[in-house]
Amino acid sequence: MPFNIIRNDITKMQTDAIVNAANNRLANGGGVCGAIHRAAGKELAIECASIGGCPTGEARITKGYMLSAKYIIHTVGPVWQGGNQNEKELLASCYKNSLMLAKEKGCESIAFPLISAGIYGYPRDKAMRVAIDVISEFLMDNEMEVYMVVFDKASFTISEKLFSDIKQYIDDNYADEHRDNRRRFASVKASLFKAPANEDMCMDTCDSISLDDRVKELDESFSQMLLRKIDEKGMKDSECYKRANVDRKLFSKIRNDIHYKPSKPTAIAFAIALGLSLDETGELLRKAGFALSHSNKFDIIIEYFIENGIYDIFTINEALFDFDQSLLGG
Repeated sequence: MPFNIIRNDITKMQTDAIVNAANNRLANGGGVCGAIHRAAGKELAIECASIGGCPTGEARITKGYMLSAKYIIHTVGPVWQGGNQNEKELLASCYKNSLMLAKEKGCESIAFPLISAGIYGYPRDKAMRVAIDVISEFLMDNEMEVYMVVFDKASFTISEKLFSDIKQYIDDNYADEHRDNRRRFASVKASLFKAPANEDMCMDTCDSISLDDRVKELDESFSQMLLRKIDEKGMKDSECYKRANVDRKLFSKIRNDIHYKPSKPTAIAFAIALGLSLDETGELLRKAGFALSHSNKFDIIIEYFIENGIYDIFTINEALFDFDQSLLGG
């Protein structure tokens, strides 16, 4: 997927570039900076010294030396001072300048740490929000694999309110599998066999949708329904797959293979990209052989966002990551 949040050691990332949360002198330091310098070797310090420093919000690039990454992009994040000292704009510049440097060097993949969220004191949830906003905007116009690398769960968290709201929603809706299966069966049965309340309603329905059209919709594959929905929403293909956090190659496979069967996270990602209602999402999922269930926390979290009209896939993935669930996209 174009944007992914993962737990890993950033020095172990197999990407074209990794980003170093550097200091203004580009000198060896603590945390991520120290780990990158140790892993890259002494030659990195020599090249950094020759650059002559880096102002806050800007970025500089060096070789990767002993790292798997070809390049190291060094960017200096702001120290948190309460939020009224241009911290947000400076942090956004870190991500923008790093991404542009990677693009200029022809990088197809890049890995970021959560800049300024360590000893610089930037609140982690706010730092993540800035990162997601900048990265998602960049990916709408560019093709690149972008990773947000967090070392452990303690170094990442969504806002307390969002976490609390989702946790409450899970608690309110979590059901045992037997109860959910009965509900799902009843819902599917109703959708398949529901009849109009009276003859007039039947006439209205038959007038607006021809029998041929109804048969065609029943026989639609996942890919056919997806493409129809994209047309109905007046969206471009590229807008849809980027909003779904899906790369162009995968979308091309879906478009060109009428029988393509996506994974459940990919199918849901397209439902989110299209802004589908809960019923519409269920309909699209059934075309791929899936359904939402109240016995599955992943499904309940998805339901929470759809019910609340939140269709930003990066915000949803942020929450899914915090709840140790699979992310959306492909």
